[in-house]
Amino acid sequence: MAKPQEKVSFRERLKQIGQVFAFTARQDKWFVPLVIAAALIPLAITVLFVLLDFGWVWIPIGIMVTLLAVLIVLNLRSNAAMMNAAEGQPGAAASIMENMRGDWRVRPAASSTTQFDMVHIVIGRPGVILLGEGQAQRVRTLLGQEKRRLSKVIGNAPMYDYVIGGQEGELSIRKLRTTMMKLPRNLTGKDVNALDKRLGALLARPQMPKGAIPKNMRPSKGAFRQQRPR
Repeated sequence: MAKPQEKVSFRERLKQIGQVFAFTARQDKWFVPLVIAAALIPLAITVLFVLLDFGWVWIPIGIMVTLLAVLIVLNLRSNAAMMNAAEGQPGAAASIMENMRGDWRVRPAASSTTQFDMVHIVIGRPGVILLGEGQAQRVRTLLGQEKRRLSKVIGNAPMYDYVIGGQEGELSIRKLRTTMMKLPRNLTGKDVNALDKRLGALLARPQMPKGAIPKNMRPSKGAFRQQRPR
């Protein structure tokens, strides 16, 4: 579900930037050198302009350009680092969708198996989007089941489905954001709200995961016999 954005204080924002900086530095060996270059080049040009007597006005301009360059490098390299870390992780597609800008109503693992295959349901302006993660054959089976289940309540809303992976015919996790943003905006905001309510009633019903129950989750022998009235 889309949630209203909470106000973040300046101190919290700086803390978040620091966490992203540290994470990216651990994941990307070129990040720190690129940040240093992004900072030094504008500063060097600013000092040169001041020494050549172009005016002190270039100092604040140089500082702003330096901060902008560092933020651009941080944004680009952190996104790449996050994609590298997310690749192959269960639930990564849902996490990316939940953090995308725009009105995306995400229901992670609306359908799943005990082997960690899952289908996430996303409701947005394009329509209903199904994102499957896990073993391709099992995921496609789950997608087919979800498409049949949802088709009963979505009416004329368009439905898209993708298998997240790196094989032919699958959608790379790296291209998920751009693919979602390129989808046509078929629904209005009111349509999205109405569709969200209809699917909410359907998806509120609990579903048992498909597949064999793991041994550590199975009831002990005789458990049902002990529950029978004597």
